[in-house]
Amino acid sequence: MNYEIDNLDKQILRLLMQDVTRAYTDIAKELGVSGGTIHVRMKKLNEMGVVKGSQLLVNPAAVGFDICAFIGVFLEKGSEYKDAVEQLKAIPEVVELHYTTGTYSMFAKLICRDTKHLREVLNEKLQAVEGVQRTETLISLEESISRQILL
Repeated sequence: MNYEIDNLDKQILRLLMQDVTRAYTDIAKELGVSGGTIHVRMKKLNEMGVVKGSQLLVNPAAVGFDICAFIGVFLEKGSEYKDAVEQLKAIPEVVELHYTTGTYSMFAKLICRDTKHLREVLNEKLQAVEGVQRTETLISLEESISRQILL
């Protein structure tokens, strides 16, 4: 696809990043274009992979998940990465996973109800993943910044 993101696309994205439920017609009025223009632009941005869909964000603490932990995962061999990822996908408490350089082979973000739940996930699920040599756990005390990139 030979389409470049322009200033209008960035304005549309900024407005939707602030409030994804905002109607295209409202955005169109604010930006001085037609609702159809917004629809066509969003369709192109989706097709290009700029927009990765939309999802409802739930506050974990509001539904009883009070622990956020980051887990540094050491693999026995780097070649076990793909298999380990597939096994980690089956653990619902793993909400993010990154293949990293540096100390850890992978870095995971887990959301758990409490420290007992975290211990169960670590001991019974994460440590059972084939290829995981050991882990290091960092418990988040507070999420100070959570944001999208600035366009």
